[in-house]
Amino acid sequence: MSFVTDIPPASSSDAVRHFSARLTFETDCADVADAFATGRVDFVLLHVVGSSETFAKKHIPEALHLPHRDITAERMADWPENTVFVTYCAGPHCNGADRAAVKLAELRRPVKIMIGGLTGWEDEGFAFSGSEVTAAAE
Repeated sequence: MSFVTDIPPASSSDAVRHFSARLTFETDCADVADAFATGRVDFVLLHVVGSSETFAKKHIPEALHLPHRDITAERMADWPENTVFVTYCAGPHCNGADRAAVKLAELRRPVKIMIGGLTGWEDEGFAFSGSEVTAAAE
């Protein structure tokens, strides 16, 4: 018996509940990219860490820069209450997306995290926007 199976897997019904629940909290880079590519964008993508300068250098196309520390009821009033937000940060080593998601949820805003962040986006081979990207292409 391996460490993989020494604790048996959950029942199928428990697995369905567990993984379905995870999908209510998370999306991934491929699903976000597909929404933009097909024009089926029904969410606002938020880049929630770093300075304006860092964002200007490299970010996911169509993302808005809104650091988690700036998420307030007053700032979020710019969007209808049912707007779905997707937060991302640098990558798996960063908890900025989680911090932003907590703030949005506390404000009763629908929110998901884009797992992988910038690192995942790059790993998937998707393009970035920003001055750093433009300079590299020249």
